[in-house]
Amino acid sequence: MEYQVELVEAVPQRIAAVRVSVMPGGVGKAWRPALDQVWQFLRGRDDLRSGHNLFLYHHAGRIGAPMAVEFGVEVDRDFVPQGNVRCVLTPAGQVVRVLHVGPIDGLAGAHWAISEWSVAEGRKLGSASWEIYGDWGSDPARHETCVTWTLE
Repeated sequence: MEYQVELVEAVPQRIAAVRVSVMPGGVGKAWRPALDQVWQFLRGRDDLRSGHNLFLYHHAGRIGAPMAVEFGVEVDRDFVPQGNVRCVLTPAGQVVRVLHVGPIDGLAGAHWAISEWSVAEGRKLGSASWEIYGDWGSDPARHETCVTWTLE
């Protein structure tokens, strides 16, 4: 798949999120219990408008180390934390992003496109990235996920 890498200025996005420490390769098992807590919290909050699922990754400084992941949902304003759910902001500043269209199992290609762009442009990727999962229907070939990486 061909990806169009964009260099843009990101503004912080609020998310209602649960933070989990995850080993590399462990996101597939960790996301559902965390996100279930967030959606349970949001179901009781008519005052918060919610959007898409957003996973914010705080990458470890060394290969093989666990990373902190904020499994969350976009919200329109700050709120008081409840249980494990707290209000988190995505980073601001220069970022690169790509739109992945297709099944989730092909999402690694979007991350590789960003990595290749950073090498070609001589830019170092930062320690945070996030994925915004768009409105998914019954056809996985049409699923949209926006992948964003901070730059140093």
